[in-house]
Amino acid sequence: MTSSSSPSLDDAPRKRHALALFAGLPRHYDRAGATLSFGQDPRWRAALVHSVVAGPDERVLDVATGTGMVAAAVVRRTGCRVTALDQSAQMLGGLRARLAADPALAQRIEPVAGQAEALPFPDASFDALTFTYLLRYVEDPAATLRELARVVKPGGTVGMVEFAVPPRRVLRAAWRLYTRLVMPALGRLLSRDWQEVGAFLGPSIEGFYARFPLTRLAALWQEAGLADVRVRRMSFGAGIVMTAVRAADERP
Repeated sequence: MTSSSSPSLDDAPRKRHALALFAGLPRHYDRAGATLSFGQDPRWRAALVHSVVAGPDERVLDVATGTGMVAAAVVRRTGCRVTALDQSAQMLGGLRARLAADPALAQRIEPVAGQAEALPFPDASFDALTFTYLLRYVEDPAATLRELARVVKPGGTVGMVEFAVPPRRVLRAAWRLYTRLVMPALGRLLSRDWQEVGAFLGPSIEGFYARFPLTRLAALWQEAGLADVRVRRMSFGAGIVMTAVRAADERP
């Protein structure tokens, strides 16, 4: 992987695991994500895209861009320019294949190798920022949120898509059954790599919210300098879209 960040980040356990987990996924990433989520992942991403406030030729940063699904949709909706950042060389390869097939899109999206915890950009570089399925893979979500907020201009929108655990007991039981048994089985039909992802996701999601319930997660956003934090539960609570606005810097 090509990275602009320090070796200490590359050596972090969650970082190493994320890089290994996603290395074999880009070829079928878009379709497999939709399949494993019963078509809900595209709905969540669409909700995120519609939360982005950006005009033509303004700059948006899409962190953990993967193969560029959100980046492409943001460009098509707003006409903005997107810097699409990911730590995985394989995922960026999938993005570059997307851009090669669409020259007009390629003029608006710039792939960049980098890590969310140490963004290679000056303060207040972007008019808006999006990120997708990121915080479960970093060692320090609070510090990562501060770093994401740092590069957004005051008043700029920040949005996130993430899996979640349904709040209602009956739905939560069905969700556990699906994530522990059905999802790994579906993944096995796709490939060994997707089987591993299917087995990993349920415990990963539940473990994250045990550490950071939604109320605490929203507080982390506020502590990072983000205001008007909103949480939208989707698909009976199996997914969330969080949005906020970069607060003005209160320092003199």
